[in-house]
Amino acid sequence: MSGARSDNDSWEITESVGATALGVASARAAETRSATPLIEDPFAQVFLDAVGDGVWNWHSAPALPPELIEAEPSLPLQMQSMVAYMASRTAFFDEFFLEATRSGIRQAVILAAGLDARAWRLPWPDGTAVYELDQPRVLEFKLSTLTEHGAEPTCNRVAVPVDLRMDWPESLRQAGFDVDAPSAWSAEGLMPYLPAAAQELLFARVQELSAAGSRVAVEALGPKFLDADARARRRERMDRVRAIMAKVDPGREIPRTDELWYFEEREDVGDWFRRRGWDVTVTPTDELMAGYGRKAPREVEDQIPGNLFVVARRAGS
Repeated sequence: MSGARSDNDSWEITESVGATALGVASARAAETRSATPLIEDPFAQVFLDAVGDGVWNWHSAPALPPELIEAEPSLPLQMQSMVAYMASRTAFFDEFFLEATRSGIRQAVILAAGLDARAWRLPWPDGTAVYELDQPRVLEFKLSTLTEHGAEPTCNRVAVPVDLRMDWPESLRQAGFDVDAPSAWSAEGLMPYLPAAAQELLFARVQELSAAGSRVAVEALGPKFLDADARARRRERMDRVRAIMAKVDPGREIPRTDELWYFEEREDVGDWFRRRGWDVTVTPTDELMAGYGRKAPREVEDQIPGNLFVVARRAGS
């Protein structure tokens, strides 16, 4: 998953940002297998089986070596809590889209769709178009893997193979998106991978394409993201884990996604939409997880992302 970013970099599903999509699928697969799953994603494991073992299998891999647990006793709890975070995040966006369709919206846009299988697993109403935007090779992998598995979309799925740093609005319109009809948009797991200027441009484009009655859901970065002390503690902890693992199980890689992130000051997402007249609700991570009965234990709560789950509604619905 590591490797320096560049302005026009691209990736296979097992590389760079692509591998992070597999890491999230690993967490969704672990939650789906659990005794009382919050979400059901039968396709997450299908993607993991298609690519085989790798750094992305952190949440689906065999038990941790005892030497590692002895040195870092809170690590299993932290991993469980990250799975709970990913499950809560998934449930939030699932519910966002289903509520949007109940209000009559019939076009959805999933930005940086990755291995999000909502087009296959959600009960979309008849006539709903779901546009998936992502790197061409990521979308190709997803479609070919699920087609081979015999899965069929439950909506009119429209792949829009485009880099979000390029002129994706034009590609979206050419794919059939109707700028005059209300739409529902998601930006999940995307913000840290965008520089501040790219985030600003992304939302400006979404606003331009959103008719009255449209809705947007964003997993936004909270103040904790730029906390230098928290970042240093996280890096130090992961360096310790990686050093121990290198000794006891040298073949097993540990993900380090923060090498792919842009640590830049940026405008609060809720404020961005409020200033432009949208109705906004913001739910912090701890509230979201508690609402789903997945609150992180106190001893690891500082290791869970401090993100903000933003829903913005444009008047007119």
